[in-house]
Amino acid sequence: MNVLVINCGSSSVKYALFDKNEAIIVKGKRERLGQQDDDRRGTHAEAIANIFAELAGHSIDAVGHRVVHGGESCQQSRAIDDDVRAAIVKHIPDAPMHNPYSLAAIDAAVKALASVPHVAVFDTAFHARMPKRAITYAIDQDIAKAHGIRRYGFHGISHEYAANIAAGFLERPLQDLRLITLHLGNGASACAVEFGRSAETSMGNTPLEGLVMGTRSGDVDAGVLLSLLRSGEFDVAGLDTLLNHHSGLAGLSGLGNDLREIEQAASEGNERARMAINVFAHRARKYIGAYAAIMGGVDAIAFTGGIGENSASMRARILQRLEFLGVVMDEDKNNDASVIEDKDYARITTERSRVEAIVVKTNEELMIARQTRKVIESKRPKEALEIPIAISARHCHLTEDTFKRLFGENATPTHYKDLVQPGQFACEERVNLIGPRNRIEGVRLLGPLRKVDQVEISRTDEFKLGVDAPVRDSGKVAGSAPIILEGPAGNVQLSEGLICARRHIHMHSDDAKRFAVKDRDEVSVAIVGGDRDLVFGDVLIRVKDSYALEMHIDTDEANAAELGRASVGSLSQTDVDDPAYTLVNQVHAALTE
Repeated sequence: MNVLVINCGSSSVKYALFDKNEAIIVKGKRERLGQQDDDRRGTHAEAIANIFAELAGHSIDAVGHRVVHGGESCQQSRAIDDDVRAAIVKHIPDAPMHNPYSLAAIDAAVKALASVPHVAVFDTAFHARMPKRAITYAIDQDIAKAHGIRRYGFHGISHEYAANIAAGFLERPLQDLRLITLHLGNGASACAVEFGRSAETSMGNTPLEGLVMGTRSGDVDAGVLLSLLRSGEFDVAGLDTLLNHHSGLAGLSGLGNDLREIEQAASEGNERARMAINVFAHRARKYIGAYAAIMGGVDAIAFTGGIGENSASMRARILQRLEFLGVVMDEDKNNDASVIEDKDYARITTERSRVEAIVVKTNEELMIARQTRKVIESKRPKEALEIPIAISARHCHLTEDTFKRLFGENATPTHYKDLVQPGQFACEERVNLIGPRNRIEGVRLLGPLRKVDQVEISRTDEFKLGVDAPVRDSGKVAGSAPIILEGPAGNVQLSEGLICARRHIHMHSDDAKRFAVKDRDEVSVAIVGGDRDLVFGDVLIRVKDSYALEMHIDTDEANAAELGRASVGSLSQTDVDDPAYTLVNQVHAALTE
């Protein structure tokens, strides 16, 4: 299908028409919209009308719209209907420089081309699965819930694209990497991308929080805002104008929001311009350090956006003093970095740098086109298929060395019973888990022995033990939580290895073909037909010819849906609620122990 992408800013509209092979048929931009001057270019609605007139004669099968804020109800790309439109309207106060213009463009585009589907692709979607500790503000939670106050994050389309380009540059799967992406432009934000997911981001409930921006303040002590309100000099509207339009680089420099003009003034001795540059770089560097700490390290840093792509001096300032992380910038490569036309990225670090830094030419329009296709393709009915669901109680996988230290030098694992996955079995041996707060007895060992130690527990177990175990894919234990294992022959202190396992589906390659998915796809599974219907999101597909078809969830997840230890359901692809496919599991058979 040919997909038209419309990407609105506060005073501009970018558009691109993609064919089925993702080649651009036509693209363009309308700027200075809504400005009341001698060269007035019209409104966003008028610009959309002109764009459709220009595209007359081209086949358009779907339209994808970038939308900044859709709140809790629109955390993934969605076909535009009355509910989606209402969500966009609701969050106009939270994104006053974006949502009104996106809405005007949507209404004009739907009017011009009502016969094709229109899809909203939200800036917040990439951040929708951040952990609760990252999205929660430390205010009264009843108030937070009543007003929808939480960190949503923005620029997600750009951050996701930059992370994928970085993974391609490193020639490693995105799911194996810890990345920091910096979208620096008139709007600016940082994102910690841990193993393919947004783990933290600098923008919060609105696009006003975080880094210094062109005209937006970024982080400000909330007490300062209260003081300004109490002074009587500012009311709510005046404070909104101050923070969104007269702050950031413009407020610091007094020269406006164009970094090129600020850098020129700084070179001529303008102290306010110098301060603006220093504050901008300092804030970005601070977030890099914080995000490296949150993820326990970083493999690469990616710069994108107008400033990130074009200002070598700002990139150099930001990367200063990051040698302790392993970042060694190459000044010549940084100065020569170019990402124009078909060049997606440029490396700006030396060969000996342990952490890479690259410049990425962002391509939000391509990401919007891909998401639009996924939403539309997911609406097509597909064959219903059955899948078994297995509940994994807490258990451990041990190395040979750890096993012998726990059970004795001459001990070997004792077979108890086979598991569904070929070659895997439950053992007679059990260990005790000792945490800072409590202990859990009798945790079963699964065989065969592995190359790394891994202990899998539920969230309930986590709180009982008093530990903070991250949600991880099996085998990815680097930087996970420590735990003490107690066996009959002694104790072993693991410095890492304790995780909450990410829910996943094992598939043989033949099963993957039947379900039309591939290894590492992420899906949603809805449990319906029982007493407690729900949808499990963020389910990882794992494909290997040695696997047998089976979905694994832990005891907390099973309890939430009131499932037994083994259930058989009907699996069908019907709708999209995440970046890949949505799989709907209709439980129809008796649940057996």
